[in-house]
Amino acid sequence: MKKIIILGAGQVGYSVAAQLALEDNDITVIDLNPKRLKLLADRYDLRTVVGNAAHPSVLQEAGIEDCELLIAVTEVDEINMLACRIAHMLFNVPDRVARIRALEYFRNEHLSDGTLFDINHMICPEQVITDYLLKLIEFPEALQVLEFANDRLRLVALRARDDGLLVGRPISELSKHLPNTDARIVAIFRENGSLRPDGEAIIRTGDEVFVLSERDDMRKVMLELRKMDRPVKRVMIAGGSDIAQRLAMTLEKRDINVKLIEPNRERAKALAGLLNKTLVLNVSESDGDLLDDEGVAEVDLFVAATDSDERNIIAGLLAKRMGAGRVVALIHKTEYVDLLEASNIDIVIGLAEASIGQILAHVRRADVDAAHSLRRGASEVLEIIAHGDVSTSKVVGRRVDQIHWPVGSLLGAVVRDDQVFMAHHDLVIMENDHMVIFVSDKKIIPRIEQLMQVSGLFL
Repeated sequence: MKKIIILGAGQVGYSVAAQLALEDNDITVIDLNPKRLKLLADRYDLRTVVGNAAHPSVLQEAGIEDCELLIAVTEVDEINMLACRIAHMLFNVPDRVARIRALEYFRNEHLSDGTLFDINHMICPEQVITDYLLKLIEFPEALQVLEFANDRLRLVALRARDDGLLVGRPISELSKHLPNTDARIVAIFRENGSLRPDGEAIIRTGDEVFVLSERDDMRKVMLELRKMDRPVKRVMIAGGSDIAQRLAMTLEKRDINVKLIEPNRERAKALAGLLNKTLVLNVSESDGDLLDDEGVAEVDLFVAATDSDERNIIAGLLAKRMGAGRVVALIHKTEYVDLLEASNIDIVIGLAEASIGQILAHVRRADVDAAHSLRRGASEVLEIIAHGDVSTSKVVGRRVDQIHWPVGSLLGAVVRDDQVFMAHHDLVIMENDHMVIFVSDKKIIPRIEQLMQVSGLFL
């Protein structure tokens, strides 16, 4: 059990607290809003404290003296920064994570690494979402693209279509179609359930398939499940949020035509001054006539990225009905994410879920290099570094089929130096291997951590 204090009970703080409370951690949440805290306390086994997260007396009331990890995710960057500084200077908290959103802090070389405020790990959900969107532009067929081991290995989620070569056939035929490529399907989700991805499992149209391969082989593997969509050349962004600004700035450098819609005149004017090639339109994203005039039916990607879930839903549904090629909606509320899964919106990105992986990587008791939440938080994929030797470790020096993997977990691949190995039964795990493990149920993660234990101690 790890003692963790979370500052902020907004969407990210709530999601992190809920996840960590379910994993048998000692959690205390601080927030100024008692209603937010009551929602958490009524649903999960944790403590709450009402107060300013940067006040030493409030931190003491929360038990900061023996806190192992401070996660500062309030909606104010400066409070998160100051709280980390106080936690280190006054209470010697060993590990401190802070959410920082303002671009200004990342542009300054003296502030960008967090050292000045004693922040061990700076996270920026807005940049995480922007990177997520950029991967979807790079791989138009994908629902999600994740990188592991410095991008030597990739995990892609995609919806199988009837034009895919492997659709209607057992997984075992993948190697026949790609004789010189090593890849592995690690999960198949069909409707509300999942299938065990063994060699006899047959992929059907509409299945959500997660596949691992080396970076340079990924496109060939994806072609087995669906034909490639046309490259993204035209993007329309609804909203002038920080994410919208970051995305437009990046796309301008990639020879992509970008239009951005922002109804607030002052914000639209500010964005027009910050962006060089993006056409900024001071109109409403729910104006169908305007969308038609600006060619929404010809855009390859429409991104609903306002600060309002309701506006994003309406804009996304409208753009899809009017013929936009692919529609992505950014959603804050988790309950909306679930609701929209069956809608006409192609991809619904839960903002809290997409950014929680950065935090989880610092919470796990094993040596976790990366953690990503999947399937609206129900599943997770971990990149864990193996330590020890055959006498001190339960995995090092053993074949994959000799390791007692918890039910619901699957070792997909191993990265060793510059080599990538799919996790076939006879592969022997070595020290410092990066193991990519798919976990279908997060409740078994403590057992995964136990498995990685070295000489009775967690690293």
